[in-house]
Order: sequence, then structure tokens, then C-alpha cells
Amino acid sequence: MFKALGVIQKNLIWAILLAVVSGVICGYFIDTKALKILIVPLTFMMVYPMMVNLQIRKLVAKGGTKDIVIAQIINFAIIPFIGFGIVQLFFQAPEQKYLALGMIFMSVMPTSGMTISWTAFAKGNMIAAIKMTVVGLILSAIVAPFYVKFLMGTAIVIPLLAIFKQIAIVVFLPMLFGQITQRFIIKKYGEEKYKNEIKQKFPPISTLGVLGIIFVAMSLKAQVIVSNPQALIMIIVPLLIFYAITYTLTTIIGKIFFKRGDAIAMVYGTVMRNLSVALAIAMTVFGKEGAEIALIIALAYIIQVKSAALYIKLVDKIFGKKEIQNATKM
Repeated sequence: MFKALGVIQKNLIWAILLAVVSGVICGYFIDTKALKILIVPLTFMMVYPMMVNLQIRKLVAKGGTKDIVIAQIINFAIIPFIGFGIVQLFFQAPEQKYLALGMIFMSVMPTSGMTISWTAFAKGNMIAAIKMTVVGLILSAIVAPFYVKFLMGTAIVIPLLAIFKQIAIVVFLPMLFGQITQRFIIKKYGEEKYKNEIKQKFPPISTLGVLGIIFVAMSLKAQVIVSNPQALIMIIVPLLIFYAITYTLTTIIGKIFFKRGDAIAMVYGTVMRNLSVALAIAMTVFGKEGAEIALIIALAYIIQVKSAALYIKLVDKIFGKKEIQNATKM
């Protein structure tokens, strides 16, 4: 089972595309409203596994402070307004208000566990990446509802209390259980076995939850998607612009102010959005409209994963090779 889930995680782009297409086909031919009952358990399946591996203890480790401060300034003082600017350009029609809300949710939800993975693949500063992930997750859980209310409150009634309640359910509760699980495993099996054997088993389970949520959301939105397929292009273009701007901005900042390892962590610590939490909140707070928000987030998953992989190929050209940098220091 875990081998199959591992294969799915390694081919996440194709798995998400399959979930989107199969969800649309299923929802077009079958009434899938009954699948709404799966949203809560799928949400827990999506968020809890990544919380088991969340390394909160690393917050007290030395290093990465400058990275963290600048990354959070970018995450909360710049990127939400980039998202809002794109909303003003592309999603001004009344019928697009929930697509706009999806873009705002993306913009105010840094950063995902993928930040740590991609930073590792690119040989960046892992301690800084871990700290960014933890700090960004906690800060976004506190301030995101206010951002959403401020940026979208005139277009949509934003239920602040409902959002805070769902954040407690989909972020802090899984975080608590995740940390309890992590400590139990380490106590029973030892830290070495946890790191080398057990830790790797959790992310694929999270991926399964993501795919399940996307399938349900797309099946609920199938009739609209089939009747207006060009709407997908209208969503993809703003997303490409969003990621192009954020990659360019953070790369320039990284190139000017940071060394290689710190720059890589900062780029991935800002560009990677916590789409899982955004998706979970959208589907649990906004009911049937959450499926429309989920559409833009599902497409963002595809672009985010693909762009993160492509960026790794550019890292050495932009920031220099790690070996050369180490040799220079010596």
C-alpha cells in the first residue's frame, strides 16, 4: 500500500490531473452530492499526516532568523496584495467572486511542507525552511481570516468565526494530534527508526486526502466545468502570472540579500503556498461554493508542483553550485 502511495506522490501532477478529470466525468454522469459527507474525513486525512512530521522543536535551533523575518514580510505584506491585484485584473465579474476568494486564500496561506522537501532537493538551508514552515503556518492560521475579510469582505460575506473554527479543526487539532503521534512513535521506536523508516510513510497518506478532496470538489462542479471549459484557461493564466511574479520577486531578493542555501529556502518558503489548508478551509466553510474555490486551488497544485521542480534546474545557474560556494569559503 505504502509503495503505491509513494508512486502516486512522485507523480503528483498526473495524479491531480486524473483526480480532476475523473471527478468531472463522475459528477457529470452521476449525482455526487452524497459525497459531501467525505469532506471532513478527507480533510483530516490530508492535514494530519503532514502535522506528524512537523518539526516544531526546530524553532529553537540556531540559524535562519534573517530568512524567516524577510520570508514572513514577503508572505504577509506583499504576496496577499499580489493575489489581490490579480483578482482585480481577472476576477471582477460577479459570478467569479468565489474564484477570486480562492486566489485570496492561496495568497494568505504560506507555506506548505513541500517547502522543506523542495529546499532539500535543491540543497538549501533546511533549518531555515523548517522554521519558515512552522512560523508561516501558525501566523497564517491567526491572520488569514482577517486578510480574507479585509480583501474580500465587500464582495462576499466572510464568516470570520466559522473560518477561525475551521482553522482550529483543520490546523491546530491535527497539529496537536500530529505532535502527540510523533512523540509516541519516537518514544516507542526511537528517533533513528522514526527518521529513517516511519517518517516517510505519512506524506503519501496526506496526498491521498488531497486527491480525494479534489475528486469530490470537481464532481460537485462538473456540470459548470463541462458547460464552460474555456473557464479553465481563464483560471490557469492568472495562476501562471501569480507564480511568475512571486518566483521573480523572491529570486531577486534572494540573489541580492542571501547566500545560496538561505536564498533557496527563502524562495521556496514564500512561493510555495499551503494549498492543502486553503483547500480544507474552503471545502468546510463555504459549502457548495467551496467546490468553485477548490477548482482554482486544484489547478494551482499542478502549477506549483511543476514550477517547483523546474526551479530546481535553475538554482545552480541563479545562485551558484553548492560545491563551488563551499570551496570558496575554504
